[in-house]
Amino acid sequence: MDGFDVGTRLRELRKARKLSQRELAKRAGVTNSTISLIEQNSVSPSVSSLKKILDALPVSISAFFAGDEPSAPRAFYPAAELTEIGDGHLSWRLVAARRPDRSMSIIHERYPPGADTGDEMLEHDGEEGGVVVEGEIELTVAGEARLLRAGDAYYFDSRLPHRFRNVSDEECVIVSANSPPTFSEGGREQHHS
Repeated sequence: MDGFDVGTRLRELRKARKLSQRELAKRAGVTNSTISLIEQNSVSPSVSSLKKILDALPVSISAFFAGDEPSAPRAFYPAAELTEIGDGHLSWRLVAARRPDRSMSIIHERYPPGADTGDEMLEHDGEEGGVVVEGEIELTVAGEARLLRAGDAYYFDSRLPHRFRNVSDEECVIVSANSPPTFSEGGREQHHS
């Protein structure tokens, strides 16, 4: 999230919806101080925490990071134009974040050693799949954990509780997709978060 002002963006969205920090915290199930610290950029929220807060607004992750301006459909996206939607520790770079009417999300994910999607298991509508390109990742789906290495893949119903954790001492790189493109549907989104 280098160069992206998470705190200011959250404050703008909260105020646009005429919510106090206290009311947003209550709706999101987090403490008032959590909202305050994020808005002051004193802490970087985990993906799962940010998801809970954005769901309470409701605002999608891609709208949060990409803004609300759609772009014209096109076929090619240079690496520098992928939209970073990670939490400052792990990196998720979304392809075509501002493309209107996307029917899937494609994400280039990087998990440094020790990174994970948060303590809470994720659950959301849709299906997701991916291929580990580099390193290894521990994926837990519906209580079953597997260590996936480069070349291994996954595909599951996203309504099943799931979590991604890099338990190794090397970075893990994954290319994933999910459908429907829940990174763009306000309030009901999320890939791994």
